[in-house]
Amino acid sequence: MIAVVRGALAEADVDAVLRPVSAEWTAVNPAMRRLELEAGPDIERQCRSLGELPVGSAVVTGSGNLPAEFMVHVIVRSVDTPVTPGGVRRALQAGLRRLEEWGIARVALPPLGTGAGNLDAEESADLMIPLLLAHMETDRNPREILIVTDSEYEQDAFERRLRRAGSAPEPGEGLPRL
Repeated sequence: MIAVVRGALAEADVDAVLRPVSAEWTAVNPAMRRLELEAGPDIERQCRSLGELPVGSAVVTGSGNLPAEFMVHVIVRSVDTPVTPGGVRRALQAGLRRLEEWGIARVALPPLGTGAGNLDAEESADLMIPLLLAHMETDRNPREILIVTDSEYEQDAFERRLRRAGSAPEPGEGLPRL
């Protein structure tokens, strides 16, 4: 099941939070900076100890001060590589593989690749929703995906894309709301 809600990713009651970052471990937008601050300084230390990773990769760490147990970091850009649909696609696929490998059933994630000068919410939704649905058809985990948006515009874009795919949950059904 995939549900969309507007709220703070740091407050999601799930097993893991998927966090888009740059290859240098910097937040890719203000919402991810807020998440980073909520998680606390241990996350930054864990990530920086891993060194720079290529765009399209993903790693799992603890989640610091968040309610979730884990954080899955997906690399969506670097100093030399801007956000592109291909990079976001590879990063999401890598993140989903990590969730499956770790047996993580419930995940929350933001729209990937969005922010000033990057993908808009519709492009992100058109890229993410088919990948998420295809993964859920073939793999056991995650079984529940909560897309946490920062604005009504993002929420509407993702809900419309889910409806077009025939996968929008009924009102009151599914994951807890924030």
